[in-house]
Amino acid sequence: MTARKTQPLKLDLDYLRQVLVELLEIPSPSGRTDHIQQYVGERLSAIGISSTLTRRGALSACLPGPRSTGADRAIVVHTDTIGGMVKRLKENGRLEVNPIGTHSARFAEGAHVRIFTDDLERVVTGQVLPLKASGHRYNEAVDLQGVGWELVEVRVDEAVHDEAGLRALGIDAGDFVAFLPNPTITPNGYVKSRHLDDKAGVAAVLTAFKAMVEAGVTPAVTAHLLVTVTEEIGHGASHGLDPDVAEIVSVDAAVVAPGQQSRETAATLAMGDGVGPFDYHLTRNLASIAKEHGVDLVRDVFDYYRSDVAAAVEAGAHARVALLGFGVDATHGHERTHLDGLHQLTQLLCLYLQSPLVFPEWDAEPEGDLADFPSLAVQPAHEEGPREGPIGLD
Repeated sequence: MTARKTQPLKLDLDYLRQVLVELLEIPSPSGRTDHIQQYVGERLSAIGISSTLTRRGALSACLPGPRSTGADRAIVVHTDTIGGMVKRLKENGRLEVNPIGTHSARFAEGAHVRIFTDDLERVVTGQVLPLKASGHRYNEAVDLQGVGWELVEVRVDEAVHDEAGLRALGIDAGDFVAFLPNPTITPNGYVKSRHLDDKAGVAAVLTAFKAMVEAGVTPAVTAHLLVTVTEEIGHGASHGLDPDVAEIVSVDAAVVAPGQQSRETAATLAMGDGVGPFDYHLTRNLASIAKEHGVDLVRDVFDYYRSDVAAAVEAGAHARVALLGFGVDATHGHERTHLDGLHQLTQLLCLYLQSPLVFPEWDAEPEGDLADFPSLAVQPAHEEGPREGPIGLD
């Protein structure tokens, strides 16, 4: 492949839609993600990118760039989703469930589920119901029941009425419960489904890498792709990152709700989340790339939010970090996004992959002389660099 000037690329949006729906249809609650990782690996192989898998299940791939510097970048997404795990087989033949990941039982009520037993040939279906589910039996008490995982149960689609019947089906504590997504794409481009977080992000990243390969564009620096499988339970990108990575961009759901700037039809640049601010220099660089090329991008700050890069930094990753998102309404609930927002995000990823690092020469090494740090170009500092005494004082 040959290098060329940074420019928008032709995107295969039909591919994005197809991959998104296929990803959504593969159950992948945190802890049971082998199937979906195989799928992503096969999709990468089909566009000519090989991949490897870590012991803990994270998938790693690479789009090679010129080796003129000692620093690379990484794009991080996750395929694991929220879900449930059987906690107890109840005397009435139903299942008590604990959540996997952080989500409310309010949005679990009514969900169709699959229960995966240890017998790979047997998958039991069911539905999550509140303990008081019949209006003809409980009348107004149905509305008075509170919200909580201790107040719901899974009704299995089998003729069982006690614990023994459940055990005869092969169900036991620790079995995974996957909430079915029921994906729908409306004629005007809205995508409604559970688990858009982060399967829509995975689809956007695969589409961006495919566009780079098909356009014959060499990324400005080697671009690693890390697909994690424990983001929803807090581990995320705590392992699997190449030590040469100087910039990490996580791609994940952005919060569309009152008090937020994110929109379903735009890409989002997160400036900070519940863990703290993202890197000053990398976030401003991403914003300038979007502005230069007319990408519809909004900035936002999230209160109750954590992503793959939080786990990476906490694990000691020596890199600048940022987060790009696609606007999702009702995150971790009845989620909805729009194809326009995914289009904007995918194009921004293509442009970012073609662009140089924020500080190509400085980031070539893990550390350098303070006087050589090029901060003046993007953040106020004294032109002459550090001096004796506080900067700005004679």
